[in-house]
This record gives sequence, C-alpha cells and structure tokens, in this order.
Amino acid sequence: MASRPDFWISSGYGLTPPNAEGHLPVTDALICAYLSRPELAPVAESCAIERAVHADLMDNPRQHIETARLDAFEDQDARYNFEVFLNFRDLLVQAGTLEAAYRKLVQGPTFPVPALFMDQLAHAVMRHILNAEQNPLQARAAELFFRTQKVTIQDGQIMLADEETVDRYATTGGFGDLGRLLVESKTAMPQVDLDVLTEETAGSYWARSDRFDTVLNLTFAQPGLDAFCRVAEKWIAYFLDVECRIHPVQSIRDEKWVWHTGLDTESSALLNDLYHGKEPQEARLARLLSLFRLEIKNQDAVLERVQGRPIYLGLAMDDTNTLRMKPQNLLVNLPLNEVG
Repeated sequence: MASRPDFWISSGYGLTPPNAEGHLPVTDALICAYLSRPELAPVAESCAIERAVHADLMDNPRQHIETARLDAFEDQDARYNFEVFLNFRDLLVQAGTLEAAYRKLVQGPTFPVPALFMDQLAHAVMRHILNAEQNPLQARAAELFFRTQKVTIQDGQIMLADEETVDRYATTGGFGDLGRLLVESKTAMPQVDLDVLTEETAGSYWARSDRFDTVLNLTFAQPGLDAFCRVAEKWIAYFLDVECRIHPVQSIRDEKWVWHTGLDTESSALLNDLYHGKEPQEARLARLLSLFRLEIKNQDAVLERVQGRPIYLGLAMDDTNTLRMKPQNLLVNLPLNEVG
C-alpha cells in the first residue's frame, strides 16, 4: 500500500510531538499558534500596550500578564479576547497535555471558552488518533468531530458538506475577493460542485484534507456512515480505554430501551422525547439523520442497570439543516462505572 501523505496540517499536530506516554504535550509553539490567530494578532488600530502584551507573549508564551495591563487596552473587545485566551492558556499549561485539557473543558470550565478552542483541541487529538489510519473516508468522517456540517437530503441520500466551505462558495464562488465582488454585483458565476467521496475516489482526500471541500455520504448502508462508526469507536477507546462496537440502525424497536446519548443538541432532545413516549412533529423527526446501536465489550465497566442492554446514539441536524456534533457527549454521557 502506498504511503499516505500528511494531512490536517491546520490541526497543529505538528506543533505538539507525542510524549513518551503517547499524549500531546502543550508546547510553546502551540500556544504561539493561538496568539497568531486574527482574534489576538495586532491590527493597525491596536494600541501600544496591546502590541506590547502580544509581543511579550510571543517571546514567552507562559508568562503571567497583570490584569492592569489588560485594563489599559484601548479596545475592550481586544481586552476580552486576551482575557479569555489567557484563562484558556493557563488551563492548557496546568493540564500539561491536550487530552487532559479537553477532559477539563468537557467537565465544565469556570470561564467562557469559545467553541473554536474546543474544536481545535478535538482536531489535534483526532489527528493523533488517526495517525496510522489509511482509510480516507474515516478521516473525512472525523471532520464531524470538530467542524460544523451543512446537510443536503436529496433522493433519500444524506450529504454532508463543511459549513465554512459552503458559506465561502456561497459568498465568493470559490474565487476569493474577485468572486465576492461578482456576487455583490450580481454577476453570474459558474456553479461549483463539491466532490462526493466514494470508495473509488476517496484517495484524493489526503492531498486536499486542509481544504475541507469534500462531501460525505452519511446515508444508511453507505461506506461514509460505517467510517463514522469506526471513528467514534476510536474516539471512545482513546479517551475512555473502553472497547465498543457501533452499528447504524434504522429505528429503535426496543421495549427495554434503557439508555441513549444524543451526539448533538437536536438529537439529545429528540431521543429524550421518544424515550418518554412523546410523538414529535413529522418535520422535527425528519431532522434525525442517523441512529446507532453501541455495545461495550467489557460489561463490567457498564452501570449494572444497563449491563446486557444496547446504548442508542443519535445524530440530527437543526432547522437550518446544520449539524453541530458534540463529541464530548461520547465521553461524559455513556453509562460507565466511575474509575478509581
């Protein structure tokens, strides 16, 4: 088999080489990458104090910044951004690894954490989990763990495309500033169709992985849905050290239904209603994209009342056809006995 090219350079994985335990350490280079984001990097209007604080942090990313220096910022939005970042940075440094930091955030931070930060951690950790993976469909399916998807359902086929990419094409037609000008002037542009990955074409994914411009077919019995199941199994095994098997199902017909976990806000609410015997409106039920049956191999790790019973999972879009997966639900909402 040909060697697989590197992928997801944007994850920051290259900035945090795995340590002896196989985890991703928090490095100065990674912290500096956050400082280089547009939310924190100085702009022409930035005041001298803001510029000085940014320069000091780039020189020593772990140094303490006095609150008085932040209070002296002329731009209060910039001040807030730095305050949020510094709280997040301190959590990273205290945790020591990206995995430990993600666990802390999943448990509930004591300060505001932008979804962007959670997604970036999931991106880097998932890149690590899939480091030896040769299946490009699994890599594409793993994008759901850290990137919002737009859903199109046509002729019974469930197609997922990256939301940011879809919005970019809608705004610029994929032609950058020129395309934006054409859109604003209502000039017709050629339609750009994103490529649907199939087993035959999936190999093209690696070279374009950081473009996030491929479409995943999540229809029942399609390879994309199977790839998603395999990735979810790996995510659970990596964080919880629990071996499980996940299978797509078309419905839940279980008189002894005892446990379920939604993989997003929509499916959580919908499965709760179904579990309690409530009949959702047809339009809401149609937002349910996929159902899964999860079985944990070591039943001793499972809560006694759930042992021997399947765990049901759901994946749903909202009323704007948007899918925002919450992968942390697989870590905190499974019926597992506490360890230690």
